[in-house]
Amino acid sequence: MCKVRFGPSGNSESFYEQGYKNTEQAAEWLSKMGLSAFEYSFGRGTKISEKKALLIGEKMSQFDIEISAHAPYYINFANPDDEMIEKSFGYVLSTAEKLKLMGGKRVVFHPASVGKNALREDAFNRAYENMKKLAERIYAAGYEDMIFCPETMGKINQIGDFHEIAKLCSIDDVFVPTVDFGHQNARTLGGLKTQKDFDEIISCFISEIGENRTKMMHIHFSKIEYTKGGEVRHLTFDTDTLNYGPSFEPLAASIKKFGLCPVVICESAGTQAEDALKMKNIYEAI
Repeated sequence: MCKVRFGPSGNSESFYEQGYKNTEQAAEWLSKMGLSAFEYSFGRGTKISEKKALLIGEKMSQFDIEISAHAPYYINFANPDDEMIEKSFGYVLSTAEKLKLMGGKRVVFHPASVGKNALREDAFNRAYENMKKLAERIYAAGYEDMIFCPETMGKINQIGDFHEIAKLCSIDDVFVPTVDFGHQNARTLGGLKTQKDFDEIISCFISEIGENRTKMMHIHFSKIEYTKGGEVRHLTFDTDTLNYGPSFEPLAASIKKFGLCPVVICESAGTQAEDALKMKNIYEAI
């Protein structure tokens, strides 16, 4: 049965204001709100004890919260330094190891940056070849039962517009896209306005990787301030007073139109759970 899940990336400020301290407590807290997903961030590294990871996984399972994990921000598969590429492989696989203890399957990661004095085409080609090697490492490590989700990026000099992510995901079935629509909107300086704009992105993925993997895409969503270089900072639904966007309503309509079954993770700045609930309500009202 197709179920669209909504939840936050990390814990909202209100979670801590209400006296909660530990992520395992978020499972029941989110369930009571009516949410069913949670993304754990390993952005600064994958240090977590096996005991803690298992406890988080136990609680998330108990309350039917699907947990995903964001790999460290240091990953760059376009780096020309082979030693740094090895580290990037390690960051992805280490995240998978910890997430598997938590009972999760979706590993989100930033694929690459162009770098100074580099040509975008060369950087993308290098990232593409290293993603092929990553797929081999994933199978060798026995993680083919998980899915690895390269993310669309918010700064123009980063590898990660939706066409690039679609091509990276075409490498192997273990890759499923994380489409961060806030990032895509920022890198196009407000280019996502109508349902047609969102339909175009989804259609691109269907064309490149097929309906099955597109239907299970991972989604990040938030309103993001941007300048000519792209993303500056994440906002909340209430603090987007200058209408940087994007709006969730047309995306919700696109999800319905294409029959997608994504996990939708909200990355609002401090109100991520509350804004995730707003998205769920918008989706259900269509």
